Parts: sequence; structure tokens; C-alpha cells
Amino acid sequence: MPEPTFEELVEAMKDAVSVLQTQEIPFVLGGGLAAWARGGPRSEHDVDLLIREEDIDRALDAFEQAGMRTERPPEGWLVKAWHANGTLIDLIYSPAGGPITDESIEHAPVLEVMALRVRVCSLEDLMTTKLLALNEQEPDFGSLLELARALREQVDWDDVRVRTEASPFARAFFTLVEGLGVVEPSSLEIER
Repeated sequence: MPEPTFEELVEAMKDAVSVLQTQEIPFVLGGGLAAWARGGPRSEHDVDLLIREEDIDRALDAFEQAGMRTERPPEGWLVKAWHANGTLIDLIYSPAGGPITDESIEHAPVLEVMALRVRVCSLEDLMTTKLLALNEQEPDFGSLLELARALREQVDWDDVRVRTEASPFARAFFTLVEGLGVVEPSSLEIER
């Protein structure tokens, strides 16, 4: 199936937000749309919504009642729903940075995204999660470089460095973006 258009992605996001808000399930907009909401590149992959693990069953029931197909994949950190237009909606409850909690939801600022007022993942949380998700099977820095270039002035890079310092992939990323002049070298001394 082809990737959704940006318009289809936005339609799916609006419908997914409506489903969760109607059921009063707290959530945070994450992934590429969170970056786009702050001036990052257009996302045309999927819709990422961060929810608490205890809300998974209610959310899946609500999406099914809204006519969307759902799935519980074996990964153990997300569930999925498909919008009628084919867009994948990931409901993520345990990203690489740790489980979604009341505190992580409340920490996310409310922004207006396509005429909707929603909580949107902070750029520091977004970059931390993306850097911690890098591994030997998926060591691709391409999308992270694109985000870093587009959003560099808005990110507290020292915060992201501290939160990801245990990851060799994150350390390689910072070596790369500093060498390219995208991000200034840290003023922090991070112990390894």
C-alpha cells in the first residue's frame, strides 16, 4: 500500500484525536507530526499518538467502534489502528525513552495543530525517543539529521545529550551533527 499523502495523514490524525477525546483518553501527539507542528518537515508516514498502557483496551475498543481495524502486534510497546484512508495510527505506550505516564502527558505543551488544540510531544522528548530507538538493525541517521537541521534552535540539545548519553548511537549522532555544524558542541561534561 502506498504511503499516505500529507492530507490523508492529517485527516487520520483529526479522526484519531476525536476518537480519543470523545472517550476522554489522555494522549500526546508524537512522531513526525509533533516535529511538523513546530516547523519540521512534513511527515507522510504514520500518525503517532502516545497513550498510557492502562488505556490501551479502551482506545482499541473506541477505534473499532469508529470503524477502524486494529491490531495488537507482538512488539509489546504499541498497538495499531488503520484509518479508512489507509493511514496507520500507532498508539505507543512504551517508547524507547520509557513508558507513557500521567506526568509525561502533562509535561507535553498544548499547541494548535490543524485547528485542534492537543498536547504535543516536546522536541527534547521526541529527539530522545528517536535516538534511543536507534540500534544495530536500524542505525539510520537520515530522518534525525533532517529534524536536527530543521529544528536545531528549538531543541535543548544538552538535555537530549544527558538523557541519551548511554547510547553509542546517540553519541555517534552528536559527533556527526557537531562535525557538520548543525549543533554546537556541548558545554556539559558527560560521564561515561
